[in-house]
Amino acid sequence: MRVTISGPPGSGTTTVARKVAEILGYPVISAGEVFRKLAKEKGMSLEDFGRYAETNPEIDNIVDRRQREEALKHENAVVEGRLSGWMVPAELKVWIYCDREIRVQRIAKREEKPVEEVRRETVEREEIEKRRYMKIYGLDIEDRSLYHLMINSGKFSADEIAGIIVKAVEMIADERKNNSE
Repeated sequence: MRVTISGPPGSGTTTVARKVAEILGYPVISAGEVFRKLAKEKGMSLEDFGRYAETNPEIDNIVDRRQREEALKHENAVVEGRLSGWMVPAELKVWIYCDREIRVQRIAKREEKPVEEVRRETVEREEIEKRRYMKIYGLDIEDRSLYHLMINSGKFSADEIAGIIVKAVEMIADERKNNSE
């Protein structure tokens, strides 16, 4: 079963995706990792590369195409990324979110940067991505209607969220089994 896990920066999608994949024994396919590798190859910061990608739509196309292609090679996978729910066919699509201030604090700690700097970068990054996704794909990243499950990572730990997702996977698998009998 394919599971997509999406959410804004700092919401915990990468951590949760890794935990879910470990529990289920699935590979993780991460759009963020592809994007970070491309930024590094270009010798650019994530923020600068995001601005570059805004005027160079082939970057998003490369990231999204690579992630989709890789995901489709696997019957079972956890696919993590902001647009994964939109780009990858999956039996379970999860959106993880929390208050921006919590996300800013997490990013600042992870990247060892001042909170004010991260707050500014996060607001800018989210606006750039919102415009970019609308321009390239015509999609509103704030439309959550395609998600089967939405979880607030400000209220639950990564382990608890992973447990919720694994339980949902088990329920879908059970339903599938019952329908095939």
